[in-house]
Amino acid sequence: MPRVVHFDIHAENPERAAQFYRDVFGWTIVKWEGPMEYWLITTGPKEEPGINGGLMKRHGAINGDSVIAYVCTVSVDSVDAYLQKILSHGGSVAMPKMPIPGVGWIAYVKDTDGNIFGIEQNDPAAR
Repeated sequence: MPRVVHFDIHAENPERAAQFYRDVFGWTIVKWEGPMEYWLITTGPKEEPGINGGLMKRHGAINGDSVIAYVCTVSVDSVDAYLQKILSHGGSVAMPKMPIPGVGWIAYVKDTDGNIFGIEQNDPAAR
């Protein structure tokens, strides 16, 4: 059964947002050394319940089109297959499938109420 495994925070100023979450919750937030601007968030020890996430620069102005929330991501075995299932059940695509180099594939979708969530497929060969 697919589970929520990750969250992303979209921010106008990622460094400011990272400092906020460090100061408020004590989270460890470090810039990813990958090919895109992204910060990795560790919310606690692996042996405790919870998930970790990431932080990225918001794309677009806050005008109803950009993401202004935490986006939960569900791990799936095939982004393509789940995109078809989502569309056939009344959902829509918010961000098309794209690679996260060395990690996998991701897409953002909307449910029938307009809520955005991510679907992610592990694939270290993704480019």
